[in-house]
Amino acid sequence: KMLESEGFKEITLLGQNVNSYVSPDTGEDFADLLSTVAKTVPNMRIRFTTSHPKDISDKLIITMAENKNICKHLHLPVQSGSNKILKLMNRKYTVEHYLERINKIREILPDCSLTTDLIAGFPTESIEDHQGTLDILQKARYDGAFMFRYSPREGTKAYDLADDVPEDEKIRRLNEIIALQNTIALDLNKAEIGRIHEVLAEGPSKRNKSQWQGRTDTNKVVIFPIPDKIRKGDILKVQIKRYTSATLFGEIIL
Repeated sequence: KMLESEGFKEITLLGQNVNSYVSPDTGEDFADLLSTVAKTVPNMRIRFTTSHPKDISDKLIITMAENKNICKHLHLPVQSGSNKILKLMNRKYTVEHYLERINKIREILPDCSLTTDLIAGFPTESIEDHQGTLDILQKARYDGAFMFRYSPREGTKAYDLADDVPEDEKIRRLNEIIALQNTIALDLNKAEIGRIHEVLAEGPSKRNKSQWQGRTDTNKVVIFPIPDKIRKGDILKVQIKRYTSATLFGEIIL
């Protein structure tokens, strides 16, 4: 309520595994918290990140569907498409569980955008394990992804494992993941042509100061011509006219 009174238009609930939250006092879970926040400030956009796949409940998905001001975007790091690698990562879910959750999200929130994190070349990763990651990309069809090659990090459980995938092979696998993801993202953004989004104006475009950028409910960046009397935080209706794999371009609908 304080942030709303100060003019903020959007708030992000942030946590390492934000959806794993449970109140130590009342036992209420993250879906309860999210619902309360959304109803308390119905004119603010509500986002949250990062979600852990093991705690994406039906209740949480339904809560997102029931509240218009909860943004329809989920960042759901999968990391790998191999159950062997997921176990070594101590991720506590399987590929099958992850894909079942993706299907449930698509069922209840058909317009929800999905983003993820992926690691190529984790210790012991075989060609078959890597193929599993490519397969999950094809099945989940993410709007965007943060993609990395594995590098040892002191203090992590993986640091004790032999870094046995050669560097050039890590790079090859990563490039293969990036190429496939870019193709999928391009295809998804092509389907945005003609659609009208409510876009939260953020300010001048980083690449072209003669244009502004904003963000859709689904967390897609949109570039548009500077309109008259615009202010940061304004909600604009923008029709999508062009696209790349990472960005949408549109015109304001008055």
